[in-house]
This record gives sequence, C-alpha cells and structure tokens, in this order.
Amino acid sequence: MRKIFVFALLLLSAAGKLAAQQDAQYSQYMFNGMYINPAYAGYKEVLNLHSYYRAQWTGIEGAPRSFSVAADGVVNDGNVGLGLQISSDKLGAQSTQSAYASYAYRIRMNEEGTSRLSLGLGVGVAQLGIDGSLMHTLDPEMEAPVGKQQTIVPDARAGIYYADERFFLGFSADNLVASRMSKGRFTYIPQPRPHFYLTGGMLMSLGENIHLKPSFLFKDDTGGPTSLDLNAFVLFGEKLWLGGSYRTGVKLYEKANLQKDLKNRNAAVAAIEVFPTADLRIGYAYDFAVGALQTYTNGSHEISIAFSLSRAASKAKGLVACPKFF
Repeated sequence: MRKIFVFALLLLSAAGKLAAQQDAQYSQYMFNGMYINPAYAGYKEVLNLHSYYRAQWTGIEGAPRSFSVAADGVVNDGNVGLGLQISSDKLGAQSTQSAYASYAYRIRMNEEGTSRLSLGLGVGVAQLGIDGSLMHTLDPEMEAPVGKQQTIVPDARAGIYYADERFFLGFSADNLVASRMSKGRFTYIPQPRPHFYLTGGMLMSLGENIHLKPSFLFKDDTGGPTSLDLNAFVLFGEKLWLGGSYRTGVKLYEKANLQKDLKNRNAAVAAIEVFPTADLRIGYAYDFAVGALQTYTNGSHEISIAFSLSRAASKAKGLVACPKFF
C-alpha cells in the first residue's frame, strides 16, 4: 500500500503533462523572509548569512529534500538592500537548482528609520530536471521520460514589504518569467507556476524580556490548494524562541481544476530557535502530518543556521535595525 501511495505521489508531482512545479516548503521562513520576498533583503541592516536544510515526509521514498543558502545586507546608508540566494530542491525524479540576486529599495517612513517600506525585485536562473530512471508507474502503457532531461530558464520575482517596531506585512510573487518559458523538447519537465505570498505579524510584550510574535502566511499558486500558516513564537530574554505553526488548506476562491472532495494536507510544526551569541542563531523545526498522511510518514525535519556580522558595526554607522523578528 505504501508503494502505491508513493508511486501516485511522485507521478502527480513530477509528470510535466499532469502537474506544475511547486515551490519548496520551509517552516522557518519567518526568520528570513528573503526566501519568499526579495523586498526583505537588507531588513536586518547588517550582513546576514543564512542556510536551511529540510527533509520532508521522512519514511517515504522520493520525498522532498531542500537546501538553500542566502546572504543579504545594506548599502547607501541602509536605503538599499542587496541579497543573493542559492537553492537546491529534489522531489522523486524531479530536481531544481536556482540562484537569485535581489534588490530592495528601502523607503524611510520616519526620521529614525525604524519604519521602512521596501520594494524588491529578484532576478536569476533555474535549472529544471527530471530523471526518468527514478520514475515508476503501475500502468505499463503510460508514457514516461527516458534518461535525464534538464533545461535552464531565466526567472524573476517581486515583492513589497513594510516593517516598523511592532508590525510587518508583505506581499510577493515568484516564478514570474520561468512559468512563461517554453521547455522545448523536454515535455516531461514540470512547468514552474507563479506563486503568491501574503504574510504579516506583530511583536507584543508579555512582560520584562518576554515577547510574543504571532504571524500568518497565505500561499497560493492559482492552480493548487491555497495554504494558510498560523504561527506563534515566544522570545525569552533575546536568547530563545519557542513556538510552532499550524498549516492547513483554505478556500479563498473557486478553482475549477481541483477535486470538489479534495482533503486538506494539514500539518503542525514545533520549533525552537537558540541564540548562543547575539550574532548566531540555530533553529530546528519538526513537522508532523495531521490527517491521512500521518500513517505514511515519520514527519519532516528542518535545520537552519544564521550568522549576522556584528550589529555594533551597524550602530556605528547610524543604522537603526527594525524590531527583533529574526
């Protein structure tokens, strides 16, 4: 039964004629928003290095594996943010490697610079591939790719992001160019689909050295189910984040191509973020499925590491960082 489930999952996810490519899912995106919004580049106003590794749906053959590294910082007295992101994703027979450079124009909304409206643009390339030798089918007459197919396409993403000392809100879209590029003779490579992200949240004081950060994320690709993440984290003494998320599907509008009885793939997330020093953060998140998938998977594991070059340097330059949402 498990093999049947895996075969169906891989075919629906990787066959170019049946489905479009989905963006990688991260559970700690709220600690570096540049992964979903280029306007986030330079938000911390210091040189920030960040990395993710995610093993999703462990226990299922061919389940997603994702890795990404990113760096961003500011120039022009903090009015411009620059970023670079490199990612690698693999799902069964399907693979994607990409690189993006991001530019964010950061508009001061007050004299102190603690309130900013950022307009961001990211440009890059993505290598899309599929390995026919890793594909399996229960239908011997079903046509499948032979060997490996790979193609490189240009891409772009855009976003807007507002943040002040207590509140943040952002909207972004990606795969704006890659989704329109022809794959030529590589008909089995999944076509990237534009994804749209709406995220927001706030920081609230619960007492001395204790803060609560509730937030949300809507993710939609106009074709598949819309997902909603509800997140809540508590910061203790600027040394420890504890919290979690609940991810579920929501119906914002009618999508003719979706099954009427399609069930949501719900998941719950538990996460911890530790700051061994003021400039170093180490995070871990564990996702466990809620619903039909929970009998097939041992959950998802995600590790993140971030390092920010001395915040003292930014203060010496007169830059005032936005609230500690990291």
